[in-house]
Amino acid sequence: DLARIHTVAPLEGLWSAEDLEVYRTRDKSAWDWTMMIAQPDWITSEIVDDAMVAARKKRLPALDLLRFERYAEGRCVQTLHIGSYDDEGPTLARLHDEFLPEHGLAPTGRHHEIYLSDARKTEPAKLRTILRQPVTAQREE
Repeated sequence: DLARIHTVAPLEGLWSAEDLEVYRTRDKSAWDWTMMIAQPDWITSEIVDDAMVAARKKRLPALDLLRFERYAEGRCVQTLHIGSYDDEGPTLARLHDEFLPEHGLAPTGRHHEIYLSDARKTEPAKLRTILRQPVTAQREE
C-alpha cells in the first residue's frame, strides 16, 4: 500500500577519523562522514530505485552518492548533548576517557550522531543531539 503516511526521521551522521583527537580539536577537515535518514520497513529498494530514476531528471549534483542499505550498529553507549555541535568536545572526552574505561568498554566503529533539532530553526545553545558510540568489551592486558 503506497498510501502510507511517512514522517521523515531525524538526520543522522556517522563520523570517523584516523585520529579521534580531531573531534575534540574540531579539525573538521580530517573528519570522514556519512549522513543518513532512517526509513520505515515498508520502503523497499524498488521504491528507492524508482525515486532515483525520477530524481535523475532534476540533475541533482550529489545523487550518485546516494545509497539505500541496512545499518546494524550493535552494542552502543549514548548520551544527549544540548548545545552547539562545536561544544560537543568535552562531552565526547568524558564519554571516551571516563565512562567507557570505567565500564570496561572500548570504542569500536564509527561515532554516530542523531540530530533531534532542526539547526535551521533552533538556536545553537538549544540544539539537541544524541551522541552514540559503538563499543566492545575492553581487552584485559
